[in-house]
Amino acid sequence: MRPALWLVRFDPGSRWENGWMTPRKWMAVLPAVFLAATSRSADTAGDILKNSGALERLERQTGVYHASKTGRTPGFIVDPSWPQPLPNHWLLGQIGGLYVDQHDHIWIYNRPRSMTNEEAGLEDAVPGARDENGRPINPLGQVRAHGPIADCCKAAPSVLEFDADGKLLAAWGGPSDPGFLGGKCKVEEGCIWPNSEHGIYIDQKDNVWISGNAAAPGGSTAGGRGKPPWTTNGEGGDGFLLKFDRNGNFQMRIGGTPKGPDSNDRKGGLHGTPLLYRAADMAVDARTNRLYIADGYGNRRVLIVDADTGTYIGHFGAYGNNPVDDAAAGGAGPWIAGDSKGGEKPAFFRTPVHCVKLANDGRMYVCDRGNDRIQVFDAKDPALGKPCSNPDGKPGQCGFVAERLISEHTNTSIPGTAVSMSFSSDKPQTCLYVGDNSNMTIYILNRSNLQELGRLGRSGRMAGEFHWLHQVSVDSKGNIYTAEVDTGKRIQKFLRYGSAGCSGTGSSTVGGVVAGN
Repeated sequence: MRPALWLVRFDPGSRWENGWMTPRKWMAVLPAVFLAATSRSADTAGDILKNSGALERLERQTGVYHASKTGRTPGFIVDPSWPQPLPNHWLLGQIGGLYVDQHDHIWIYNRPRSMTNEEAGLEDAVPGARDENGRPINPLGQVRAHGPIADCCKAAPSVLEFDADGKLLAAWGGPSDPGFLGGKCKVEEGCIWPNSEHGIYIDQKDNVWISGNAAAPGGSTAGGRGKPPWTTNGEGGDGFLLKFDRNGNFQMRIGGTPKGPDSNDRKGGLHGTPLLYRAADMAVDARTNRLYIADGYGNRRVLIVDADTGTYIGHFGAYGNNPVDDAAAGGAGPWIAGDSKGGEKPAFFRTPVHCVKLANDGRMYVCDRGNDRIQVFDAKDPALGKPCSNPDGKPGQCGFVAERLISEHTNTSIPGTAVSMSFSSDKPQTCLYVGDNSNMTIYILNRSNLQELGRLGRSGRMAGEFHWLHQVSVDSKGNIYTAEVDTGKRIQKFLRYGSAGCSGTGSSTVGGVVAGN
C-alpha cells in the first residue's frame, strides 16, 4: 500500500522538540491521502481507449479478415474520428463520388437532394415555392409551413475538398451552394448541373470532372432524389460530363441531355461531343490525354474522348466489342437469369458500368457491376475502342486482357457487386481493391493473378462497416477512403500499416460466405 502524504501547515511560531514539531499554537495538521492505493493518476482519453481494450477491438473489427495463408496484404484500421466536423450546420447526403488527388486531398461529390426531411430540418422554405396543396416548401420540396422544423441541419455543397487529416479545405457547386448556379455555372455557357451527382475525378492538371446519373423525366432516378425547387436539369437525362478548375470555375461540357440510351453515339452532344447517358465514372491517361468514361447507368460502354476538346476517339463494350448491341443487352434481363440459361460470359456490359480505373502500367479496370464481374483491358492496345468483334471474350483480342467474377450469383436489387476499384500505393500497385456494394465489403486482390487475399469491412453501420458501399480511393500513403449511398451517407478512412503491397496466392473465387463471420 502506498504511504499517506501528510500535508502540514507551518506556523511562524512553531518549534522542534526531540525531533518533533510542536506548535506554540496548533494550526491544524491535515492528514490527506493523495493518490493512495485506491486511487491513481488521471487517465487521458488515449489511456482509456488503450486500457479498456477499445483500440484492440477496433483493430480486430475493422482490420483485414478472411486472409489467405499463402498471401500477404497491407494491414488497416479505421480512423473513427475522420473527417473533422463540418461548419455551417452542414450535413452530408449520399456520396455519389469520391477521389484522392495527387496532393492527397480527398474530394467527395455530395448529393444534397438525398437528405431526408429530418436531416434537412434547418432548411427553411423557399420564398414563393409551394407544393401541390399550396404549402410552403424548402429547396428539397419538403413542407415548411411554419419555418425550420429542427435546430439542424442544412445541405452541404455538392463538391467538398478535405486534407488527409479530414479538415475541410473548400466546398462549392450544385444547388445547395448559393449563387453558384447562374454564377460560375451558367446554362448559356453550357453548364447544366446534373439532377443526381455521381462520379468525381481530379486529373493531373487539377481539373475537376463530375458526372450525373439521373434518368430523363419519366424514368427512375437512383434514390428517388428531390424535384423542385432544386431540380437543375429540366431538359432530359444526365447525359454529360462537366469540367471545372479546382476552384469551381466552369471549363467545358461533354455531352447533352438525351431522352434515352445510345451506346454508339459519337457526336450528338454539345459542340459535336458524344452524348453520354447517366455516366458513372471517369479517368484521364496523362500520357495520352485520353479521357475514359464509364458510361454508365443507361449506356453500356466505356467512352474514349480527348480530355481537352471532348472529341470522340473511340468506345467499347464487354470484351472490347464495338459496336455495342443495346437492344440485345437490354432484352437479356438480369445477370442471374442469363446465367441460369448458360449465359456465363455475356458479351455485353449490364448496367451499370460503374467504374473505370487506370493503373500505372497501362492496364484498365472496368466495373461491370450488373454482371458481377470486373474486366481488364490494355489501354496501350491500338485495337481498344476501334470497331472490333470479340463475342467469345478471347484474351488478346480487341484490347481485352482478363476478367474476374466478383461474388458470383449475387442477386440483389441494387444490382450487382463490383462498384468501385483502386490500387495500392506501392510503385507496382500490387493490390487491387474491389468494392462490393451488395455484400458490403472490399476484396483485396493480388493484381498479378486477380486472386482474393483478404477482405476489409462488413455489412453494418458501425465504424469500419458499410451500408451501400459506393466508392473506394487510396492516397499516396496507402490509406483507403470509402463513401456510401442509400442511408449510409458517410465517408470513412482506413489507415494502412505494415506491408505497402500484396503478394502471394489466394482464392481464385472472389466473394462468398465467410464461415463464422
